[in-house]
Formats: sequence, C-alpha cells, structure tokens
Amino acid sequence: MLTDRRILLIVGGGIAAYKTLELIRLLRKAGAHVTPVLTRAGAEFVTPLSVSALAGEKVYSDLWDLTDEAEMGHIQLSRVADLVVVAPATADLMAKMAHGHADDLASTLLLATDTPVLIAPAMNVRMWEHPATRRNATTLRRDGIAFVGPDEGEMACGEYGPGRMAEPEAIFAAITARLADGPLAGRHLLITSGPTHEPIDPVRYIANRSSGAQGTAIARAAVRAGAQVTFVTGPADVPPPEGVTLVRVETARQMLDAVEAALPADAAVFAAAVADWRVLSEAGRKMKKQDGALPQLELAENPDILATVSQKTEGRPGLVVGFAAETHDVLDNARAKRLRKGCDWIVANDVSEGTGIMGGTENAVTLVTSEGEESWPRASKDVVAEQLIDRIAEVLA
Repeated sequence: MLTDRRILLIVGGGIAAYKTLELIRLLRKAGAHVTPVLTRAGAEFVTPLSVSALAGEKVYSDLWDLTDEAEMGHIQLSRVADLVVVAPATADLMAKMAHGHADDLASTLLLATDTPVLIAPAMNVRMWEHPATRRNATTLRRDGIAFVGPDEGEMACGEYGPGRMAEPEAIFAAITARLADGPLAGRHLLITSGPTHEPIDPVRYIANRSSGAQGTAIARAAVRAGAQVTFVTGPADVPPPEGVTLVRVETARQMLDAVEAALPADAAVFAAAVADWRVLSEAGRKMKKQDGALPQLELAENPDILATVSQKTEGRPGLVVGFAAETHDVLDNARAKRLRKGCDWIVANDVSEGTGIMGGTENAVTLVTSEGEESWPRASKDVVAEQLIDRIAEVLA
C-alpha cells in the first residue's frame, strides 16, 4: 500500500501527540519509512525513545545539532520525503506555517520543503475557532496544504467542540489517499454534501430530507481516485468519509464561507441540498404557541453557492458540477438551471414521492452538459459516484 514511501512526520506539542505513536505503527505496517521530527513541546508529551523505537529511525529535533547537519542538513531532510505530515499541528505551528516563520527545526523544514504537506490540527476549541486560526487555516489551504480533521468531541481540558486531532486511522487514510497513484492524484476537489439547517428559533429550523449519502459517496470515490478532497458538509445523517479535509457547517451562509475558504480547487461538486430560504430574524428564545395567533415568519433568500462559484472571474474551479433534485419536468429544469447558474455540468435526478431516492441508497441521474445529456441506469449511490468521478478524471486528465 505504502511500500517504500517516505514520510517526514513532524510531531507538534499537545496531548494528542500520543496518537502519533499509533500512526507510526500503521505507517510502518503498510511498508512506509517514517522519519520523525519532534518539536521541543512535542517531547513534553512523547519521548524521543518511544518515537524512535516505533519508527525504526533516528529522531530529529534540534536545528543547531552539528552532527545532524553534517549527516543530513535540514534542507535535504525537508526534501527527501514523499509527504510531510504534521500531527498534531498546533495553533502555533499553523501560525508559523501561514506567516513563514522558521525559528526551530520543524518550522524551518516546513518553510524549506517543496514536498506536499498534510496537517492534522489539534487544539482547544476556542483556539480553533479564533479568527486568527481561521485566517491561518484559510491561508494554508490556499497555499496547497492538505488538512485532515480536526474532529469534534470532548477535549482533554474538558470542553467540547471542534479541535480534536483526527484519529490515527483517519490520518493514515488521508496519507494513503494523498500518495495514491489514481487518475486524480495531485488534484484538489471541493465537494459539498448534506442539508443545511436554517434556524427559526433555538429548537426549530428549515431544512430538507437530504441524508448526505450521495455527496459522501462522491467524496469517497474521489479519495480512492487519489484526489485531495475538501468535504464541506451540513448536518448529514451519514458519517463523513475518511481521508478528507472535513469542514462541518450548519447554515447556507456558513457553507458559502467554507467553500470560498477552500478555493482554489481543480473541480467543485456541489451535491449539498442547500435551503433556498432562511428566516430573516431568528428568534432568540423558543417561540410559544398562542391561542388563535400563528407566527409570522419573514423569509429571506440564502446565498446561491453554485452560482457564486460558477460565475467567479478569478479562482473559479476548472470544472463546476451542480445537482438538480427535481419532482417534475426534471430535464427541462436541469437544463435551465445549468444555464442560469453558469456551471459546467448538472447532475439531475427525480426525487418525487415514490422514487425512494431522497434519503435512500440508490440514485438514477442524468448528466447534463453543454455537449448533451447522458442518462445513467438506476444504481447504488456508490456506483453513481464512481461514474461521476471517472468522468471528472477524464476532463482533468
């Protein structure tokens, strides 16, 4: 799987550093060579001896070690790997990467490398959500840095939210996908999935019946084809795929922000079922029924994510694919939508009552392009996803 692939693993400081020991074991079992770099803060959580024993190689840690520089200078060390992995990637390391600082071995290697870089962020939820970290993450994505995680869950500090480092198995899957030799190797795909939830009050929202199954299947197929995938998902029923840069959102406006932060991309597939409208003024507390009086909800249009990206004059993906879930006049509506939005392809499907497609395990689609239409037979959503990714790979080849 990863036989003779060389991984330069930078272990940052944080309680999640213990997970890198299992990651090293998984990489070695798959045949990879792991060269570990341990930051000073990282050594507070895992010992050089344990890292070296699992990696079967010397641990590098000091920029000013004359012996290390004589045997393999830091410039050479930064460039002999097939992939540089930073796990955990702390807020400090991300800030150094985003701003080009190089004051220790790890940050110097990251600035000097011409090798692809994959990072697994790990930090307190407040640090992850801080505007400075969000800006740094956006900068790194635009610089071509691939992300895996962070996950949402309970922190070592007792807080709950996004910021947990992805599990070793997920990081391993992302590494495998990044080094895959598939038809989309070296390509960045942006994929949206799931519904959006537009709040009415703290307990009610406007949504639709999308499960997120089709978008998730497309992302899995893209990873198998070797693509770097940024997966922006609303509150879907199905779990997200492994090996992707996962961005969770709730509302259409959050999804648009996440999409724009993920650009540039070689192709974008907008499979999310975004709510067209939101309540103009969300109630701050639960609305109560009043005898004889119905609530008056004033609606506003949500941003049109597909049209916004399709009509960009700068930074537009080379291929933009939208979805049209229709209940009548499916092809007529899909043709009109492609022209109105300005996208390259539309994947049209009939989700009317009785088809079992919305929220189901199968799909039957027609691919609408400027060159014509292709109707694909009803099949599992995984099969439909493979067909779509094969077509995308043909275009991007």
